[in-house]
Amino acid sequence: MENDIINSLKVLLNGGVILYPTDTIWGLGCDATNIAAIERVYKIKRRQDKHSMLILLSDIKELSKYVTQIPRKAIKLIESSVHPVTIIYPSAQNLPQNILAEDQSIGIRITEDPFCSELISRFGKPLVSTSANLSGSRNPGNFSEIEDEVIMEADWVVRWRQNDNIRSVPSTIYKIDKNGKGVIIRK
Repeated sequence: MENDIINSLKVLLNGGVILYPTDTIWGLGCDATNIAAIERVYKIKRRQDKHSMLILLSDIKELSKYVTQIPRKAIKLIESSVHPVTIIYPSAQNLPQNILAEDQSIGIRITEDPFCSELISRFGKPLVSTSANLSGSRNPGNFSEIEDEVIMEADWVVRWRQNDNIRSVPSTIYKIDKNGKGVIIRK
């Protein structure tokens, strides 16, 4: 794992894209504050419509750097959830426009995956996390399901957990509005 973290950090610091396992499915990731790197992820995915992508943080204390308002409901969801949960917050800050939704919201997950947590902690910035597939294709449940085109275009492919055969699933997504009301987007 250490070698993967070192190589991932080199790539991220140079504005590159990594292919990596998360606490849910395999993802394409980059520095979530780097406009050009985010554009490259869209290009790799062949995504034309520029839907927002979520970001990963390693610690709940980092939330206030990237959202202007943290509803109590969000903290309760994060602390009580048994499975990975992504929360869409109503107003983002300190992130480039090309990662945000049209309404200026941002999806954030506090990762508990040891690789992701360590990488984000050392990097000191959030990571983009979007499914490692071409737009419109099925989400990869494990490394063996990732399309060759995606693998070839990543600047670093993490080796850790490539042999896992268990099929992972995406996180639950909740959207919380400015009034603190929430709705489940994906279960």
